[in-house]
Amino acid sequence: MATAVKRILSGSTNGRGIKVAAVATAGTTIHTAVAETTPGTYDEVWIYAYNSDTVDRTLTIEFGGTTAPDDNITVTVPFKSGLVLVVPGLILQNGCVVRAFASVTNVVVVYGYVNAITD
Repeated sequence: MATAVKRILSGSTNGRGIKVAAVATAGTTIHTAVAETTPGTYDEVWIYAYNSDTVDRTLTIEFGGTTAPDDNITVTVPFKSGLVLVVPGLILQNGCVVRAFASVTNVVVVYGYVNAITD
């Protein structure tokens, strides 16, 4: 029987938002996935972004690597519009790292959680 445990992003302090300071690769560390490579053991990653600036900003999530476009998810985060879903439960394992960089430093904040899943 599979189990899922909700956890904070490993780059977060006490579940708080992570301010994206990087403006290029390799980005600000958001989460490091479970080190396991066993089939059925992985992290299901959910990430939301908020843009506190007065204009829209681009956010790039480096999902497990830094090779564009293979590992990159790039979205425009509208200004002051609330949380925007940018990673909808994609899975990772083997210690892969999720990083982020934005078009401007320190105006985009990411929030989220991980469902640590084993079956």
